[in-house]
Amino acid sequence: MTALAPDPLVVLVTGATGDTGRAVVSAFAADGARLGLVGRSVERLTEVAVEAGLTEDRWAVGIGDLVTREEARAAVGSVVAHFGRIDAWLHLVGGWSGGTPVVDLDPAELRSMLDQHLWTTLNVAQAVVPGMLERGWGRVVAVSTPFALTPGPRGSSYAISKGAEDLLIRGLAREVGGTGVTANLVVVKAIDAAHERETAPTSKNASSTTPEEIAATLRHLCTDAAAAINGARVPLDGR
Repeated sequence: MTALAPDPLVVLVTGATGDTGRAVVSAFAADGARLGLVGRSVERLTEVAVEAGLTEDRWAVGIGDLVTREEARAAVGSVVAHFGRIDAWLHLVGGWSGGTPVVDLDPAELRSMLDQHLWTTLNVAQAVVPGMLERGWGRVVAVSTPFALTPGPRGSSYAISKGAEDLLIRGLAREVGGTGVTANLVVVKAIDAAHERETAPTSKNASSTTPEEIAATLRHLCTDAAAAINGARVPLDGR
């Protein structure tokens, strides 16, 4: 018998203090979810929880540098110790470095991008997914970019790192297929936190995506109704 989504849902958000993270936390808080917020600053995470109207019993903090395997496991472990499980993991860790041609690329820039996008994803996945598989239900969603498949000029370090993350999530999806766990990506070209697409529309921001649109898509992917969506790259840049 197929497992159903736990109620309330326990949602781990990595990258919770950014514009998208705040919108996502607020959306899931409004749905009654329990939130595990992961980052490096208790103060900033507390601010996000207060903004979302979360009472103390509905959120937990995980502090650590997700680039480090041990710290990622400790941060996830703190949330699991509080709620007993993690049902959905939303990976919103961002960051961009670029502007350099391949022939002039500093390896340190590439390493920094791989740390942010590949290693944080791998480290948290290894800490979170085994528990989902054991319980027979789970949702993993990460934010990707069109550049992961089609890099632009002078952006190779970012494209390489996001491409690696993209392949990691899609490979995970193949491994968890049929278990009740899914792994997907939402594809965003640019995040329009200021809603300039509506207030000051241009051809440049026409394909931008608001944090609220990202949150709405994540909410759907974390439902039983989305059980058949696995290994997908859901485009949110198609306007």
